[in-house]
Amino acid sequence: MQIGEVAARTELSLRTIRHYEEAGLVVPSARSQGGFRLYTERDVERLMVIRRMKPLGFSLDEMRELLAATDALDTSAGLTGDERDALLETVRGFETRAAAKIEELRVQLSRAEDFAATLRSRLGDDGAGT
Repeated sequence: MQIGEVAARTELSLRTIRHYEEAGLVVPSARSQGGFRLYTERDVERLMVIRRMKPLGFSLDEMRELLAATDALDTSAGLTGDERDALLETVRGFETRAAAKIEELRVQLSRAEDFAATLRSRLGDDGAGT
């Protein structure tokens, strides 16, 4: 599929997808005869992983590290048990960090909701909001 369809499916802009390509996070699987980038379902899945990591504050280097680990696990035919265990530990570390960041976001959301409720109550107190 071409980049426009990928952008629609991932809800990422063309510019963002190109940026991730330049950063080495996703590489189009092929090019058309006209030079258009062509992506596979696997490429879309990679972009969705990136999209999900972004709001949790992961850096491009961290995204690259996780994607490299998952790629290696996906093609684990030549890995030793120790290598596989190390890759799984890397993924577990990201899962732990993601869970911690999600909890931080929940706390921030709760504070934001409290703030909005405070504002609503203030508007109700002086009658100016209705």
